[in-house]
Amino acid sequence: MWIWGVFIACILVFLALDLGVFNKENHVIKTKEASIWTAIWVTVALSFSGVIYWLFANGMVENPTGISPNTAVLKYITGYLIELSLSVDNVFVIAVIFTAFKIPPIYQHRVLFWGILGAIVFRAIMIFFGVALITRFEWIIYIFGIFLLYTAYKMLKDEDEEFNPKKSFVFRQVKKLYPITGSIQSDAFFVERMGVKAATPLFVALIIIELTDILFALDSIPAILAITADPFIVFSSNILAIMGLRSMYFLVSRMLAKFRFINYSLVIILAFVGLKMLFSHQIHIAEWVSLAVISLALIGGVLASLFIPEKEEATT
Repeated sequence: MWIWGVFIACILVFLALDLGVFNKENHVIKTKEASIWTAIWVTVALSFSGVIYWLFANGMVENPTGISPNTAVLKYITGYLIELSLSVDNVFVIAVIFTAFKIPPIYQHRVLFWGILGAIVFRAIMIFFGVALITRFEWIIYIFGIFLLYTAYKMLKDEDEEFNPKKSFVFRQVKKLYPITGSIQSDAFFVERMGVKAATPLFVALIIIELTDILFALDSIPAILAITADPFIVFSSNILAIMGLRSMYFLVSRMLAKFRFINYSLVIILAFVGLKMLFSHQIHIAEWVSLAVISLALIGGVLASLFIPEKEEATT
């Protein structure tokens, strides 16, 4: 259990350095800074595969299924890529939320910081119960598989459906609890107005981002559980992908319009892991095959977006 404590402590140190040192002063995250931090987090996450190998090679973590260190590394990298790829949709929703509530770029990092912190807690809880369910009730894997196939189908059919945060259930409930200010004067989540505590758009954006992340986790966590039910691999791959989500947002959100076909990549990934869950007791798919399918789906979506020209709208 000590390895869990060390890992969580390291994550908390990274978060403390992020807010207390590197981003102590509110500032606009430029593309160059976002690129550097995205590269750092991807490097950290991929380098952690060496830690996974060492832990499994030396029996430092529970290994009830007896998987080899090499297999553990493949499962970790595959899980990390799944979470990272499914985060693209999350980035799009965050961009819509920030636009809807007119969150200035200078305060967006602060909102995302607290959003990521909450996401880590909620995902840890969901991973714990997800692993427990699969371990205790093997048939639950079929329910997860069907859910992922349904999600892939819904994502394909509702491609053009627009999300409006101001019409959401969460926004209406927050409005019932607190009056909401119409402008943003500082990075505060609450302000006092004539003796009344009012929520700022920053707080509303934070709550909606937090809850939409939980909804996205309903897809990504079952998807990773299709690769492995080892709790440490699932937790570490998920959390390290989430830690890099903030810098990835500032990098990718400015290029979302260019990645027109990435949605099809996500559909393929969800459909693949859903089918893998449904046929897990009949067909064994090697770890390298899963990694190859997910990688090719992502690369294919990016290349198609870059090289297939957009159709010009017909003019009348």
